[in-house]
Amino acid sequence: MKNLILLFSLILSFSSCSQNGEEKINDNSIVGTWKLIEVYSSDGGTNPQWKPVENGYTYTFYSNGVIKSSKFNCDGKYTLNTSNSVHIEFDCNNSKMNDNFDFKFMDENLIFTPNPNTCFEGCDEKFMKIEELK
Repeated sequence: MKNLILLFSLILSFSSCSQNGEEKINDNSIVGTWKLIEVYSSDGGTNPQWKPVENGYTYTFYSNGVIKSSKFNCDGKYTLNTSNSVHIEFDCNNSKMNDNFDFKFMDENLIFTPNPNTCFEGCDEKFMKIEELK
């Protein structure tokens, strides 16, 4: 009987560990809809800081490589280059984008940094997830 209880306890502990691991992986996914809430910049001085954005645009990343944005009037595509780098491309009639970004997660927000980064004081963009996608 003690062996049965021990076996049951081990099975429960292993299943709870794998569930926690799966949740952590999903937390670090760019799939979903993200809204620009802040930009990291400076007024030309030496004190760059996060500044709020009103009516920020959105990116919606789908798991099949399609991306939509409120900045563009057509669908785009994205490719994850590495675990922390993404290539985004839009080829619309009146606007285009073909850029690489490094990204990281900070306090459940998504931070994009242009790559190559040509900004002296920083030009990061902070996005807040507003919709989960399955």
